[in-house]
Amino acid sequence: MKTLYVIHGWTYTVEPWKTTIDLLKQHGIEIKMLNVPGLTSPSNKVWKISDYVKWADENIPDGAVALGHSNGGRILLNLLSKKPEKLKHVILLDSAGVYEESKKRDIARKVSKLMAPLKGIKPLRKVYHKVLGASDYDRAPENMKKTLANMLESDKKLDMTAVSTPATILWGKMDNVTPPRQAATMHRRLKNSEIKYFEDWTHAPYICDPEGLAKAIYATMEKYA
Repeated sequence: MKTLYVIHGWTYTVEPWKTTIDLLKQHGIEIKMLNVPGLTSPSNKVWKISDYVKWADENIPDGAVALGHSNGGRILLNLLSKKPEKLKHVILLDSAGVYEESKKRDIARKVSKLMAPLKGIKPLRKVYHKVLGASDYDRAPENMKKTLANMLESDKKLDMTAVSTPATILWGKMDNVTPPRQAATMHRRLKNSEIKYFEDWTHAPYICDPEGLAKAIYATMEKYA
């Protein structure tokens, strides 16, 4: 049985991955889902990208095939920029890691602070969430808000051109979290990569199209694992 190590994205449960994992198991692929500290594994620590790189290096054996979704992709890219020989192949699923200036993010955080008192007034809670949205940042505990800020800041220093690991980039054209233009940038910077776009995928294909995701992962594993 082939084994795929998976680092999930910024989520507090991996339950939505279950259908994809079950389908892959039926095709002889064992999934080793790594529980990210502070997200699906408890931690009160403020994490830096270097901490997550060390954690990933310790939990994934040399020569393995690994998949990183969103922030999980960011972690793997940072690991491979330091140790490109670590993995046999990497699958980057709607991965984070491409730095873009974001005035919208800064404005949202300022508005969040100004409107924070609304959260304590029950009739106005819906107004608060409607204006700001239920973002990862707003839902996170304090240590993970700082961790998320560290992750976003780390993209400024990530040198993808140092990654020589063979990579398959899988991306949804409907992704509005890490939009397709970032996939193109990633493909351009990763010298040994191939890219595949999927018309109906959002940022979380394991939710919107678990069968299609399983098929895409299986095809990659058959070719490279």
